[in-house]
Amino acid sequence: MAALICGSLAYDTITNFPGRFAQQILPDQVHILNVSFLVPTLRREFGGCAGNIAYTLSQLGGEPVVLATLGADGGEYLQRLQSWNATTDHVRVIEDSYTAQAIIITDADNNQITAFHPGAMQQAHVSPVPARDDLRIAIVAPDGREAMVQHASQLAAAGVPFVFDPGQGLPMFDGAELSNFLSMATWVAVNDYEARMLCDRVGRSLSELSRSTLRGIVVTLGADGCDIWRDGDRIHVPGVAAEEIVDPTGCGDAFRAGLLYGLEREWPLDRCAALGNRLGAAKIACRGGQNHAVPHRLVTE
Repeated sequence: MAALICGSLAYDTITNFPGRFAQQILPDQVHILNVSFLVPTLRREFGGCAGNIAYTLSQLGGEPVVLATLGADGGEYLQRLQSWNATTDHVRVIEDSYTAQAIIITDADNNQITAFHPGAMQQAHVSPVPARDDLRIAIVAPDGREAMVQHASQLAAAGVPFVFDPGQGLPMFDGAELSNFLSMATWVAVNDYEARMLCDRVGRSLSELSRSTLRGIVVTLGADGCDIWRDGDRIHVPGVAAEEIVDPTGCGDAFRAGLLYGLEREWPLDRCAALGNRLGAAKIACRGGQNHAVPHRLVTE
């Protein structure tokens, strides 16, 4: 059974600010914002939503099929994907671009500020959803704007159920465009901030959206777990305490890998979300989005 992962592959430059952003940014002065954060640590990690999701799904024993783009500097990343036995037949290298790059600053409260250069990701739409009979499920994660539109439409036309995960790409779309995504998707996964933005743009509440053709909406709440909306009703799935809080980068992607793994196996949505919560707690104890171990017990708990 294969899961198609449409989204970004990126290199992450991750730094830590030992203070709090809130102490450095004056609300009444944001119109002339000019701040500098001293970041004593710096490291480079493999990242991007598609790469992070594929990593955790592979660790779970799933079969990730990655649909994404890399730049001319992406050879090491391609080898890394192949080392997990991820299918990379649909990873295209754009020779005149850099691989997408994210520069992330995390403060003492685990708030993050990110600058993102899309690079080769802007050409992700040139690769269509592959015609494969073994695709059981897919996810449309943050990617180039046209790629997200086209891949969602292609999945819907092919009858492949998919999770719509707009993430940081949500602001690129207006209400009509988001409503179109929702009409094609099978499930939606957003964090609480994105959920509020989504509802504001489409002019409908989560309760109303969950009474549409969607099989479920998952709203992640960080350490507090997540809410599941189905048929107008909300169910809360409690969070899991992390053994250590080291780096929140990629926690949402680890959660989504758990969703895909469970949904592909036709688990109830709350069981899928519970696995996602456990994976998020395991990920936050490690630096980067692709270095955490996934013990077998996380799947069987």
